[in-house]
Amino acid sequence: MIFKKFDKVEKLEQELIQFMEEHIYPNEAVYEEQLKENHWDEPPIMEELKERAKDAGLWNLFLPESENGAGLTNLEYAPLCEIMGRSGMAPEVFNCSAPDTGNMEILDRFGTEEQKERWLNPLLEGKIRSTFSMTEPDVASSDATNIQTSIKREGDFYVINGRKWWQSGIESSKCKILIVMGKTDPDAPKFEQQSMILVPKDTPGVKIVRNLQVFGYDEAPHGHSEVIFENVRVPVSNILWGEGKGFAIAQARLGPGRIHHCMRLIGAAERALELMIKRAKERVTFGKPVIEQGVIRDWIAQSRIDIDQARLLTLNAAYMMDTVGNKVARAEIAMIKVAAPEMACKVIDRAIQVHGAGGVSNVFPLARMYARARIVRIADGPDEVHKETVTKLELKKHAE
Repeated sequence: MIFKKFDKVEKLEQELIQFMEEHIYPNEAVYEEQLKENHWDEPPIMEELKERAKDAGLWNLFLPESENGAGLTNLEYAPLCEIMGRSGMAPEVFNCSAPDTGNMEILDRFGTEEQKERWLNPLLEGKIRSTFSMTEPDVASSDATNIQTSIKREGDFYVINGRKWWQSGIESSKCKILIVMGKTDPDAPKFEQQSMILVPKDTPGVKIVRNLQVFGYDEAPHGHSEVIFENVRVPVSNILWGEGKGFAIAQARLGPGRIHHCMRLIGAAERALELMIKRAKERVTFGKPVIEQGVIRDWIAQSRIDIDQARLLTLNAAYMMDTVGNKVARAEIAMIKVAAPEMACKVIDRAIQVHGAGGVSNVFPLARMYARARIVRIADGPDEVHKETVTKLELKKHAE
């Protein structure tokens, strides 16, 4: 399969590369410095860059088949998402960052007009942020049917009780809405027990217990947290799609979310390879430049091979999602969700090694890049779950 880029994608790609060179990379240090002053508030430079991105027409590029997005397919969006993934701060600048992208897709597909007006429009405009409340500390959440948070109807309200963690983005002062997955009917068929409901962050009973760091990073101003829901009451109109539709919504959300993670990680790996080569050219060991050491040359070659393999697998999955749908493309999505994070971890690790002690410091972006890449091997389903999906589908072919 030859993945030919259309003219509109090539144009956006060049505009995005130029924007990254002129505005993102030069301001990464500024962003980090401003974070020290207002830890959980959006740094002023972020708001400035968002306005620049809007003016440049580089905004909400992720939404396919929607009047609210750029109208790009998954295949068309892939190279653009990869470019954004080269910087940890970039996706938010273009309003293409998780978990907001997945939450906007949910609201766009399953929300009522009232829900869209109140929550989707401000998210699309970048005025607020959101979180996705699914994972729980007391059960293995890689099996979504395990979710135990209770959502009980009482008259015109739903009452929510439970404990969630890894609520990404909730610590941000701009986070205003939670999409909560819980159990509305324990006696329903297995995949119809769960529902999803909209919970404003300031609703009484929503309590942030603690920040959860990732390899020592608190991920400000985004953050990941453990949250308790104690008799949280929201109107029945806050339910998404309907009772018992939570599992189906989760599956619809996680397909694009998984491939977006992979696209961004390919960009991160590309930047890591560039940094590896640059560092190897600058250093001399045992009488010759590091770039001339055999093992380093092997790492460079293997990294190029690994990145291109992951990219082609990702593009194939995107093509399948566009042409036959997410359900038919389950194997392709599962394969990239294993391959891309694993590849990124390997490439970034090699770059860290070439940088020596500097590689694990905050002088270079590699340590943070590695932390983010490593967690994606767990986020949106661990490797083992996706491998099991691939195995089942492969065995089914042989059975037939």
